[in-house]
Amino acid sequence: MVEGTVRSVLADVGRVGPFFAVSTDPAEEVDPTWRPLRELAGSAALAERVAHVRRVLGGPAVEERVAASIALQGLAARLVSAPIAAVVRHGVLPAFGPDTLFWRVAVTGPWPLWTDTAARRDPAELPALVAEEIAAPLVEAVSEQVSARLLWGNVASSVAGAKRMLGGARATEVVDAVLAHPLLADAGERRAPEPPDRDWTFRRRSCCLYYRLPDGGKCGDCALLP
Repeated sequence: MVEGTVRSVLADVGRVGPFFAVSTDPAEEVDPTWRPLRELAGSAALAERVAHVRRVLGGPAVEERVAASIALQGLAARLVSAPIAAVVRHGVLPAFGPDTLFWRVAVTGPWPLWTDTAARRDPAELPALVAEEIAAPLVEAVSEQVSARLLWGNVASSVAGAKRMLGGARATEVVDAVLAHPLLADAGERRAPEPPDRDWTFRRRSCCLYYRLPDGGKCGDCALLP
């Protein structure tokens, strides 16, 4: 398995797609708009993100809980994809945490992420990082608008989505371990594979509420599908 420095690892996984990108540019340190992950849950920025998603999806015609659910899923996918990919592709877990992973508000598209750490964590800590340090504070903050069970389904769906993007046996092994974390284990099940999956296909036990949008439908892993 190829390793490398944290900077080279993150540069590589960032090429998978925009949801996997984490900047390590030292010049970003002077930008005061970067905020640590610790400050995201319950922040005005998180509330504004939900409001922004609601506006984009259709404004007052969209239920606030639907916007909150979809906003949480987007943030979860943004935050969990890079550490999963780093472990899958390099066997390296950057020392991400509440004070070493930073976010910055963007008007459109996924929020940029940046880290100033060159240190590593034990890759075996990935499930706890994803579930306890990244997802749990956000789920708790948004659960005032949407049920926690539904939100954990969103997180699990994002984790399974990273597996599909990365592909291969190693991605399956790593994501299996993440989905086995107690906070995620009841969020869905792994079923017989459907293309493009070759190992298993994830089916959640809840619905993200996307179908309640004026032009919405059901996602491929939705519990409401036959």
